[in-house]
Amino acid sequence: MLSASIQYGGRAFNYNPAAPISVALPLAPGSEQVNCFWAEPVQIDVIRVGSFVGSVAEGGSTNYKRVHVTPHGNGTHTECFGHISPDAATLPSCLQQYLFVAWLISVEPRHQLDGDYVVELFDVQPLLQAAPVPPQALVIRTLPNDEAKRTRQYSGQNPPYLSAELAQYLVGQGIDHLLLDLPSVDRELDNGVLAAHHIFWQYPANTRRQATITELIFVPNAVLDGLYLLNLQVTALELDASPSNPVLYALTEATG
Repeated sequence: MLSASIQYGGRAFNYNPAAPISVALPLAPGSEQVNCFWAEPVQIDVIRVGSFVGSVAEGGSTNYKRVHVTPHGNGTHTECFGHISPDAATLPSCLQQYLFVAWLISVEPRHQLDGDYVVELFDVQPLLQAAPVPPQALVIRTLPNDEAKRTRQYSGQNPPYLSAELAQYLVGQGIDHLLLDLPSVDRELDNGVLAAHHIFWQYPANTRRQATITELIFVPNAVLDGLYLLNLQVTALELDASPSNPVLYALTEATG
């Protein structure tokens, strides 16, 4: 069996490189795929040029296709502060490391008087404080965690989001990479305020260029809360966001 170890926070942890856990939702064509913010469904089209057809099934020599995708609206995606900045900052210019120690927690958004559901500071704080070492990344699985999240159509549904107080707390705790199974850290329609986005990136006063937010993940119930090594896989797309494949490896403290 493969085995590897890391040193972090003055402690040694082991993990199995042959046991990856992807928490990404796939990008696939069709209206049954997860979708938010009124994005068009993913489209995959066969390229046709003259007598050439980019489909082996249709008699072509190779499969050669074009993909139409909206990173912020289709499937799992990772974004940088360029999402709310006019200076065209791109994810590759901000995310230059890909391995992080991550803490996975499960929390139920609270029902507010106005009908919203919000992930609150006082629910997350004790869970984050229970981490054996200060993590670089926080993975939030919201409850209930049903399989319908894989195909949910979020547009116009006012899905849960994070409180501004929680976003500020995560900054103070040194969380550089936030991953969650919701369409956004902010309310679906908030008149463009985007409070949690601005606070988490500390934009524009003291921008945390290295910080990222990954939305629309899905963490299966079989994956236990705890400490993981996160491999944050993204494309080299010169844009503020990219489709992504966050991969977790369970960490256990080395003994002896």
